[in-house]
Amino acid sequence: MAVPATVAAVPASLYVGDLHPEVVDHHLFEAFAEFKTMDSVRVCRDRVTMKSLCYGYVNFKSQQDAIRAMKLKNNSYLNGKVIRVMWSHPDPSARKSGRGNVFVKNLAGSIDNAGLHDLFQKYGNILSSKVVMSGDGKSKGYGFVQFESEESANNAIEKLNGSTVGDKQIYVGKFVRKGDRILPGYDAKYTNLYIKNLDSDITEALLQEKFSSFGKIISLVISKDDNGLSKGFAFVNYENPDDARKAMEAMNGLKFGSKNLYVARAQKKAEREQILHRQFEEKRKEQILKYQASNLYVKNIDDDVTDKELRDLFSSCGTITSVKVMRDDKGISKGFGFVCFSNPEEANKAVRSFNGCMFHRKPLYIAIAQRKMDRKTQLNLHYAPQQTGLDGSSTPVIPGGFPPYFYHSVASQMFQSGLLYQPLGLRSGWRANDSVPPTRSFQQSQVPNFTRHHRQNRSRMNGNVNSLGKAHSGVYIPQYYQAVEYLAV
Repeated sequence: MAVPATVAAVPASLYVGDLHPEVVDHHLFEAFAEFKTMDSVRVCRDRVTMKSLCYGYVNFKSQQDAIRAMKLKNNSYLNGKVIRVMWSHPDPSARKSGRGNVFVKNLAGSIDNAGLHDLFQKYGNILSSKVVMSGDGKSKGYGFVQFESEESANNAIEKLNGSTVGDKQIYVGKFVRKGDRILPGYDAKYTNLYIKNLDSDITEALLQEKFSSFGKIISLVISKDDNGLSKGFAFVNYENPDDARKAMEAMNGLKFGSKNLYVARAQKKAEREQILHRQFEEKRKEQILKYQASNLYVKNIDDDVTDKELRDLFSSCGTITSVKVMRDDKGISKGFGFVCFSNPEEANKAVRSFNGCMFHRKPLYIAIAQRKMDRKTQLNLHYAPQQTGLDGSSTPVIPGGFPPYFYHSVASQMFQSGLLYQPLGLRSGWRANDSVPPTRSFQQSQVPNFTRHHRQNRSRMNGNVNSLGKAHSGVYIPQYYQAVEYLAV
């Protein structure tokens, strides 16, 4: 059908995928230069490495030229690689929803992107079709077809699933993302078995003889390396699922040669990774619950301290299950580690005994280990009251005449450090927000941060005391001055 003349004025954008890694903007420009209304091109790149992401966009001033370009350039070659050209869909939810997406497997090796498109095009408007290829350009036997509508996808599944294409029976079904795929249960039907722990001298003939007693075998192969030597595992595919189950139940754990066989249902890589990930998470959660209050975090460890020295230090407190000084890639200590005891009582005893003690010329900090999220939550709760005070939601008891931002920072430090042994509001002559201003005139300015450091010596303390009211922006606070002076004496 011809495109109306009004459509020509509408701009359009095409997505170009499966680009060769060496294709740059000017290559893409030259490939589409025959279309006069082409406006711009762009090959997308990684922001950090600037390497090509192997896809790009071509923008047209005319939608009619974009339609022609998509028909002529889709499944054409650019730098020796077949490219895919389709309409650009800026909305990511539409691309990732899986709507109208069909998965096809057991394809013949001769079927490419164009052949897959021709196979499905009579069932509806196709947005994209792709046969997945290996690194050497050979088909992996499966692919994807994206239809414009869900109805077209369902129609294609109904008509083509189980049909024979190129002497092979293909499977056609709805595409399901990895995270949404359901693992097969115990009652799942399967015919392919995975066998490992094979001796190097076991041949396919011996394996065929051993497993053929359970039913008809369609295929059997022992995996071998480049030198033709056995890798120690094999696959046996039965015609009947019941035969495969019988063979697995009978042969798993049975001694064959010098080793005990492991026989199980053959799994795809994605399924196996999902199972292993789930097992790892379950084990990790179990370990966290088991040692929740028994694992210690040890900080300020000297660089020369080894795992053995740390174990020897804490061994007097109880049974230690593990000790680890954390190190970087070069083996240099990071200055912290973990000591895990068999029960919480021993861990608490270690905290009481060794927290703050000198070890290799450095004082140790020891506490119960926490997960990152738990520690973050605790810190947020700890600093929430201070943040509330800064936001002005609380009113500290401070003499009048000082600005609000001044009250909180100084008062919080005085109370936290234990300098004031009486609330300001209880001392004679002072009341909340109502007091006689000091007779000494001063100029209000930004408040100094009176922070006591661990290594602050007496001379520095005396210097600060003598300079209060003068050096620190002329701010004079009688009670705070007296408290610091008392400590300096």
